[in-house]
Amino acid sequence: MAEAATGFLEQLKSCIVWSWTYLWTVWFFIVLFLVYILRVPLKINDNLSTVSMFLNTLTPKFYVALTGTSSLISGLILIFEWWYFRKYGTSFIEQVSVSHLRPLLGGVDNNSSNNSNSSNGDSDSNRQSVSECKVWRNPLNLFRGAEYNRYTWVTGREPLTYYDMNLSAQDHQTFFTCDSDHLRPADAIMQKAWRERNPQARISAAHEALEINECATAYILLAEEEATTIAEAEKLFKQALKAGDGCYRRSQQLQHHGSQYEAQHRRDTNVLVYIKRRLAMCARRLGRTREAVKMMRDLMKEFPLLSMFNIHENLLEALLELQAYADVQAVLAKYDDISLPKSATICYTAALLKARAVSDKFSPEAASRRGLSTAEMNAVEAIHRAVEFNPHVPKYLLEMKSLILPPEHILKRGDSEAIAYAFFHLAHWKRVEGALNLLHCTWEGTFRMIPYPLEKGHLFYPYPICTETADRELLPSFHEVSVYPKKELPFFILFTAGLCSFTAMLALLTHQFPELMGVFAKAFLSTLFAPLNFIMEKVESILPSSLWHQLTRI
Repeated sequence: MAEAATGFLEQLKSCIVWSWTYLWTVWFFIVLFLVYILRVPLKINDNLSTVSMFLNTLTPKFYVALTGTSSLISGLILIFEWWYFRKYGTSFIEQVSVSHLRPLLGGVDNNSSNNSNSSNGDSDSNRQSVSECKVWRNPLNLFRGAEYNRYTWVTGREPLTYYDMNLSAQDHQTFFTCDSDHLRPADAIMQKAWRERNPQARISAAHEALEINECATAYILLAEEEATTIAEAEKLFKQALKAGDGCYRRSQQLQHHGSQYEAQHRRDTNVLVYIKRRLAMCARRLGRTREAVKMMRDLMKEFPLLSMFNIHENLLEALLELQAYADVQAVLAKYDDISLPKSATICYTAALLKARAVSDKFSPEAASRRGLSTAEMNAVEAIHRAVEFNPHVPKYLLEMKSLILPPEHILKRGDSEAIAYAFFHLAHWKRVEGALNLLHCTWEGTFRMIPYPLEKGHLFYPYPICTETADRELLPSFHEVSVYPKKELPFFILFTAGLCSFTAMLALLTHQFPELMGVFAKAFLSTLFAPLNFIMEKVESILPSSLWHQLTRI
């Protein structure tokens, strides 16, 4: 609460500073204009009388021009502020005030406050925030040729962004290449192929590598990008498995002969695991779910340390398709551990299992009369836990927001992860009777427990502020990125909009009723200058006339 109050005070201070800056800027230009008009060095009373006479001689056209120009300038500022807010998610004026004016006025800089917090023992929290903003490989990513490209052929839209595909290219170079590839002609060709941006150039390079010998990574590239159906991809992956298994066995025998052989064996291991995982996903796509589950279990037993592929998330989805809820619970018991990184799949699957026990008989009216039972309370707490981890998922599960094809990379706790989860797991929630109804009745209650999610969480670390920017890079432009917490319009957009509307109304009224508005303008200006007249009279009566004469000459 103290942190929230501090943040509110900082925002209020920024708004006040910029409001006064704006008003004093306007007043400064008015004074410069009057000084330009009244260049003759007269006494103060003479100056004021000259000002009054000048104001009385102004025509209504002057007031129309003044208010119209002010409305135009305010409108231009409003358009710029709105564009900047839509593109960068913040107000340009507030950003400038935070970066430049606040340190000059004695405010606390965010960077210095973060540094001091780190020195006081909050470095663990900062490191956790950075890790939560890390982009991860989507364990359920689709096939480019058989799924992403077919979507492009039908709709004419690109489902993958350049940033997402560039991350995939980096992953391929990390997993499928090593320093000794230049010693083998086929691997040397594939090393260059993974760096190619043009898909046709990559496919041509893969065919060229296969003309030299049976290259596992060449088959992988063709299965991912050239195959137009899952059946074709599976056939190519089986050929890749045959070639990759032979390379793995040979490098396994030589891995202890030096660092070069060890790196080659690590590469061959990654290739083999990738092929078997994709074969299991092909079996799952083609309806052979039990076979897919067996392949995933065998793969996890054979390579238990390769958790980077997150194969257990593929296994959870396949087990849910089989409605093997006891096996799902056993997998969750192993991977839903406090020391392991969480994911939307783990949190929402745990919530689904607990909701399954009570959702078929759940009624919000009955629960409000008698209260929640222990099982219902556990289910609601599990839903709140899942929503706190990723608050974007419920809108997709409840079909309040349209789904798109999931990207190849996701940001944990972000919109990209929510899309990837809901794309494959929406059917599992629909299969459990009453589960979506329970989610609909309870998910928004999470936000009452975390009123300031960017500053303090309930069961997890504070929600990272970097998700919106990263998701906009990962998701296509035709998708409206889900933002949490929902950003309100900055103060200066509202302030400028009000100022623009007010001055435009004054210009219209002055044009339509020039005489009446002229009277109002003169009365307003007379009232505005009345305190100044009073102060000047007092000052002139107190100071000696000789001193006042010298000051006026200056």
